[in-house]
Amino acid sequence: MLKILVPLDGSECALRALAFAIQRAQEAPGSSLRLLTVHQTPIVYGEIEVYVGKARTEQLAARHDELVLRAGEERIASAGVPYAMEALEGDPAEVIARRAMELGCDLIIMGTRGLGRIGNLVLGSIAIKVVHLTALPVTLVK
Repeated sequence: MLKILVPLDGSECALRALAFAIQRAQEAPGSSLRLLTVHQTPIVYGEIEVYVGKARTEQLAARHDELVLRAGEERIASAGVPYAMEALEGDPAEVIARRAMELGCDLIIMGTRGLGRIGNLVLGSIAIKVVHLTALPVTLVK
């Protein structure tokens, strides 16, 4: 019986990690998954802040979270594995590591390449940071 945290960011790599997590959960009866998406509030200054506005920025973040979690839910709903979903705000690696401990997770399964702001320049930087921040086992999926 495993309690597995699966961070999602909308990337194909994260969805492959979810597929692997579903498989692991199915192999261990009584296991459950927690799908988590974490967004950072962008720091916006000057004219851009006036143009976009805080309310619109929050609305866009909420919509993104909804789409990311819905994509995960579509993949897990028919798998017969208990799951819960949540969206949080903050530094993704720090929130992932902290939330896994708070939930009493046994394992984190996550993708190595996400949809970070810098794209392919810093491959897996969040995953690497999570590995360093947690004492829990972390399985990385390409």
